[in-house]
Amino acid sequence: MNTRVIIFDFDGTLADTREAIITAKQETARQLGLVMASEQEYASTIGLATKVGFHVIYPELTDSMLDQCVSTYRKLFDEIRAQNPPVYFPGTDKVLARLKEKNILCTIATARNSCTLHEMLRLWKLDTWFSYILCAEDTAHLKPHPEPVLKTLKELSFQPEQALVVGDMPVDIGMGKNAGTCTCGVTYGNSDRDALIRAGADFIIDSIEELPDILK
Repeated sequence: MNTRVIIFDFDGTLADTREAIITAKQETARQLGLVMASEQEYASTIGLATKVGFHVIYPELTDSMLDQCVSTYRKLFDEIRAQNPPVYFPGTDKVLARLKEKNILCTIATARNSCTLHEMLRLWKLDTWFSYILCAEDTAHLKPHPEPVLKTLKELSFQPEQALVVGDMPVDIGMGKNAGTCTCGVTYGNSDRDALIRAGADFIIDSIEELPDILK
């Protein structure tokens, strides 16, 4: 595998944001008088655009109500994040340093909005490791559509066979496969090994620190 660029998901792959996301979604439902879904149902929508995630759980909601869900959720997420800041997964900084030593470019393709993404990266002093970042507002289509990967490859002048997509959700794997890249699923995020296998992941790791080993 001649990997020259790695396209990372963010939530559940680099960032341990599960608790903050689920708590914010639960509180959104409570404040708006929606039926409370299970923790797993909320977790299953991590990685999707916020509006799409609420639509998956509450398909009966109108477009304007979904917009209200999004605005409420984002306000609550910021409040929760301020009180109990999420952290990056242990070893992430060391892995990014090792990849740089191997002259492998690191990028991010996420459905998260750019404001909170860049704030967290700056807080953790990880922002300088990434050569290119695409957030929810940067592409017309989101995962599992291949556009975020294809746009990254075009901007950085790489071919699909030179890229590896790394993510914790089936939509991440689908995005990579739809773009023709190799894919690596991670089990420490918001999905599990069986779901990643069903999605067709080429590799599966249980810790981000295992990532450099699959590139040998």
